[in-house]
Amino acid sequence: MRKRQFGNSGLEVSAIGFGCMGLNFAYSQTLEKKDVIALLRAAVERGVTFFDTAELYGPYTNEELVGEALKPYRDRVVIATKFGIKLQDGKQVQDSSPSRIRQSVEGSLKRLKTDVIDLYYQHRVDANTPIEDVAGVMKDLIREGKIKHWGLSEPGVQTVRRAHAIQPVTAVENEYSMWWRRPEDEMLPVLEELGIGFVPYSPLGKGFLTGTIGRDAKFGKNDFRSIVPRFTPEALAANETLLDLLKDVAGQKRATPAQIALAWLLAQKPWIVPIPGTTKLNRLEENIGAAAIELTAEDLKRINDALARITVVGDRYPEELERRTGI
Repeated sequence: MRKRQFGNSGLEVSAIGFGCMGLNFAYSQTLEKKDVIALLRAAVERGVTFFDTAELYGPYTNEELVGEALKPYRDRVVIATKFGIKLQDGKQVQDSSPSRIRQSVEGSLKRLKTDVIDLYYQHRVDANTPIEDVAGVMKDLIREGKIKHWGLSEPGVQTVRRAHAIQPVTAVENEYSMWWRRPEDEMLPVLEELGIGFVPYSPLGKGFLTGTIGRDAKFGKNDFRSIVPRFTPEALAANETLLDLLKDVAGQKRATPAQIALAWLLAQKPWIVPIPGTTKLNRLEENIGAAAIELTAEDLKRINDALARITVVGDRYPEELERRTGI
């Protein structure tokens, strides 16, 4: 698979990464341990070198699965994980205090069965801990050889600037796809200016952009989408116009809607690396195939002109979760 570099960092990864969260967390369809290991190793053998997890996923068990699966390939892969959200009385609470970061990094190193974390993200900005303090801890962890690079997930642009001034940021991870384009307004220009890479999570709209989720879809209580406004029957029906566009372009390119959605992201900037997740081998291969699809300038203009006429219905997060982003 083609490789991409995150901005000025020198960190090079496969053009398509693998988002590991859904393997055993946040969605109703999860895998047994042996199947997770088989799928992640199949991804490596097919050229994927970038894997994204977090201590919160599981919680904690996702890192263990990723660590065991990738241990035989450790010198061939880049592992990203995250700190900064803890469970307190059954609720998620942001905590990026220096002592908590120290506790988190040691736990992640152990669960991932590694001596160093390649890319260490702050999962969500902690309003109670100055970002300069967080960046200072990252500088120390890099000096100590516990992490190689660091990044931020769902920050605001001023937080990125302040963090980068203390210790250069390698990558920002935000939601970004055809049906969530807010990073284009401010984030992408700032990242380009500063030489920082960008990692879109949910690049397939939590499954919607694959074209396999109909307006009558039902989600189990353990499925995160059951509380997302964009996945109500009314929103799903209204957003089918976006699927019509994807299917039309996919037909012309002899591709699938998911592949067009990923190829469109790859075409935005050469330092963008989406991390679609899946529990199925055939979907993994489909996602990887997107890296070989070339969208011409004419293709992109047609797609973007059509997108400009489409209004996506429904918020991407419940209000409480949206308040944690863009800080």
